[in-house]
Amino acid sequence: MKLNELRPSKGATKKPKRVGRGPGSGHGKTSTRGHKGHQQRSGFRKKLGFEGGQMPLTIRIPKRGFINVFKEQYEIVNLESLNKFEPNTEITPELLKVKGLIRGRNKVKILGNGELSIPLTVKAHRFSKSAREKILKANGKAEQIT
Repeated sequence: MKLNELRPSKGATKKPKRVGRGPGSGHGKTSTRGHKGHQQRSGFRKKLGFEGGQMPLTIRIPKRGFINVFKEQYEIVNLESLNKFEPNTEITPELLKVKGLIRGRNKVKILGNGELSIPLTVKAHRFSKSAREKILKANGKAEQIT
């Protein structure tokens, strides 16, 4: 058997619907599109969320709250996840992204969950009070990036 000899098994394929081939075919005249209306016209394309003229669901449901598009969002890193680095390593957002601890889209904030047992130089955009204290207590440095 060669690649050019491959064929689908019997019954696996179905012939396409042949429309507009006369009244005897059962798909003649209007070619299965019905009479009049926007779906019958050529070039018809239903808009996303269109519900036949009924008020769309996205407009019907109530809207609540306010979303501040200018809000600064931070990626959270806990101290306990920094223990896997070698002592005296300089931790930067780029290094955290390479190691898979952050996605790297937002600024980085270090939180004080867990204990830090090795001295590290941590560079981040924000630190919680407890995180800064624990880094300094482990003989490390907490440097804030602007």
